[in-house]
Amino acid sequence: MRLDPGAESLTCDYCGSLVFPEKNDDGVRVLGRPTDEPCPVCTIGLVDASFSGARIRYCTRCRGMLIDMEVFADLVQTLRNGHEGGVAPQAPDRSELNRRLNCPHCRQTMDTHFYAGPGNVILSDCEHCSLDWLDHGELMRIAHAPDALREEA
Repeated sequence: MRLDPGAESLTCDYCGSLVFPEKNDDGVRVLGRPTDEPCPVCTIGLVDASFSGARIRYCTRCRGMLIDMEVFADLVQTLRNGHEGGVAPQAPDRSELNRRLNCPHCRQTMDTHFYAGPGNVILSDCEHCSLDWLDHGELMRIAHAPDALREEA
């Protein structure tokens, strides 16, 4: 089976048929191909995956997501467009600001900070590699959080 760039399916090299892996409970379609990037939280290898049409890297243990910065904003907007209403805001765990994660790609320490948008999320990113790390559930908290700018539109 072959995973083509940007695809949400695997292609059989023999017969050309497409296989679309089932989405898991997080809505992630795990495409199975391991990457050479370790999870910054639990250190197992990340796998190629797809979420709402966007390619990401995913940890099958802690369920965190490594998302290219250029994909992140479009992915949040896609999720917002398909969701009605908001979720009750949660207070962020400020102790997460002290967490130091290494970028799975370049292995340098990622920046940890409050996400500038809604959702009260603390995320880690690597500006050098243009990657965002989101722990399990944080992407959905961002996408489904009440947003004053969105409500004015």
